[in-house]
Amino acid sequence: MRAVVFAYHNVGARCLRTLLARGMRVELVLTHPDDPGENLWFERVADVAAEHGIPVLLVDQALDQAQIERVQALRADYLFSFYFRRMLPQPVLDCARVAALNMHGSLLPRYRGRVPVNWAVLHGETETGATLHLMQARPDAGDIVAQQAVPILPDDTAREVFDKVTVAAEIALWHVLPALLRGEVPRSPNRLERGSYFGARKPEDGRIDWSRPAAQVYNLIRAVAPPYPGAFFEAGGRRLLVARARLAAPALAAALEAGAPEGLHLRAGALLARCGDGGVLHLQQVWDSAQPGLALEPQRIAHLLHHPS
Repeated sequence: MRAVVFAYHNVGARCLRTLLARGMRVELVLTHPDDPGENLWFERVADVAAEHGIPVLLVDQALDQAQIERVQALRADYLFSFYFRRMLPQPVLDCARVAALNMHGSLLPRYRGRVPVNWAVLHGETETGATLHLMQARPDAGDIVAQQAVPILPDDTAREVFDKVTVAAEIALWHVLPALLRGEVPRSPNRLERGSYFGARKPEDGRIDWSRPAAQVYNLIRAVAPPYPGAFFEAGGRRLLVARARLAAPALAAALEAGAPEGLHLRAGALLARCGDGGVLHLQQVWDSAQPGLALEPQRIAHLLHHPS
């Protein structure tokens, strides 16, 4: 069986390797050029293709006509999309002789749309996974071909969950590939009425509101922790990012008097945050957004809080 692969990010790299390991003949890889404005913490699909001598085309905003025609001319049995960041036009989907398949980072029909791992962590989910499904014009709406679930532990960050989802994608693809290589495409209904759809998130969505319940604030911190843009608050005219936090242990939370107002407090050498429901967070590592990766001392943060300009 022959395939054209549209891929990006770690999921793209691992799934491309999985196809090759199972014996799928990959004729062409389409991926995205590096964005100099993005934190490139993930593996480059172009490097994986180069290791295996597979031709690569770079796609920025959309496929151009020459790229579409090249894909069509290959008459591949399968098209695979693994974390490719652009919707594929219908003429491209139509040229797959057997099926056009996409790997999505959730347990469809839940969390259709953009950044599904971040949304799942933000909403306090205890499970997510990866779903291989048939592609159609409507995003993440085609029949389900394979799924693999993974747990979300209470203190997992989105990066840690994304790493699990990458493995889940590899497992789901590995198990279904023998059938696909025979030209058989298992499918079950993707019941959209039972699911949900979410759009993209912006860095500004990471602003912390200490009046929210502690669990909600903590889920936000986990959902956008580095290498994502980070949950933040402002002090002393600076934007400070919460790189790591925990729900405060009872003994530490007790250091904050019951009448302490919402917001940040320095107690017992620790930076604590009182939230709207009375819950307490321990901010274990905070960065100045102008110097990401460099942790600030709690005393320094307390000083900024009391000197707003």
